[in-house]
Amino acid sequence: MKGTSLFERLGGSSGINALVQDIVARHMENPVIRARFRPYLETPDKLEATKRHLCAFLEAGSGGTAQYSGRSMKDAHRGMNISEAEYMAATDDILTALRQHRIDDQTQKDVLAIAYSLKGEILHV
Repeated sequence: MKGTSLFERLGGSSGINALVQDIVARHMENPVIRARFRPYLETPDKLEATKRHLCAFLEAGSGGTAQYSGRSMKDAHRGMNISEAEYMAATDDILTALRQHRIDDQTQKDVLAIAYSLKGEILHV
């Protein structure tokens, strides 16, 4: 695994896309956060655009070639008043999806480290 980028360990673009699909599906069913995500079902174009942004964000941040052109984490979450419980529910969904996709422990830790590094930009902004 030494010398292998996070992007490669996540399965490249196709692996990241599959992860994002599963993470968003989990968010839609998670009782703590589904109220924030289910309205996207009424606007499929917005849902797909959000998924594309998430894929590009993860790919760009993990060493892939995608260019992320979306808003900053702080701007994307401004005014949402996200609680600690909601943040942890979303993080748990990410971890569950990583495990479901048989992503190794070190890569899971690396992804969670990134998620935790963004926490201050997501909570209560």
